[in-house]
Amino acid sequence: MNNFSTEWNDTYKEGKHLSVWPWSDLVSFVYRFSKPDRRPYKVLEIGCGAGANISFFKSLGVDYFAIEGSAVAVSKLHAKYPELKNNICTADFTSIIPFDETFDLIVDRASLTHNTTVAIKSSIELITDKLITGGVFIGIDWFSTAHTDYNEGVVAEDEYTKTNLVNGQFVGLGRVHFSDQAHLEELFSKYEIVLMEHKTVVTTIPSKNHTFASWNFVLKKK
Repeated sequence: MNNFSTEWNDTYKEGKHLSVWPWSDLVSFVYRFSKPDRRPYKVLEIGCGAGANISFFKSLGVDYFAIEGSAVAVSKLHAKYPELKNNICTADFTSIIPFDETFDLIVDRASLTHNTTVAIKSSIELITDKLITGGVFIGIDWFSTAHTDYNEGVVAEDEYTKTNLVNGQFVGLGRVHFSDQAHLEELFSKYEIVLMEHKTVVTTIPSKNHTFASWNFVLKKK
């Protein structure tokens, strides 16, 4: 089974969720915890989507690679960044990372968290194999069980994964994974956890106390 939610391919085809500006938390975390200090410096992004973070990494002069499950999104990125055509590929990153390189830094902004626990564990094993010793993995916006939408939808394969959400920000996006701290610590038990923070944003208008909650973390391969 392809663990990539096919709903995302349809979403990109419809021109939705096309974020094009670098995510500020990711920029901040890279500068704080893994700013490139040597050449060559290789970065892999898991689930690059519409390429929001590519311009940021290009400005740092790193060797950038990315895996994205949506063929529609990748086709657009190849047209926009022809020089990266061999570095951005379509693949299910829970089952394969089709690059021979090892990486100094691997980043994920809310991509792995759209999978089941089993699929996430599989991807973490692949990521670990592709990180150099002492390499850094940065995760941004892994959705929290404190998120209001955790109470929506139905359980899909395990208690942390929901699907068929009919309200909130995840409508039509397939699987959504929500984590608590203990779950994240179990998932990343083989890593040194450098930082873990829990972010909450409460919207009061127009919704009534809707909470967006997610985890940002920095891990180092032992």
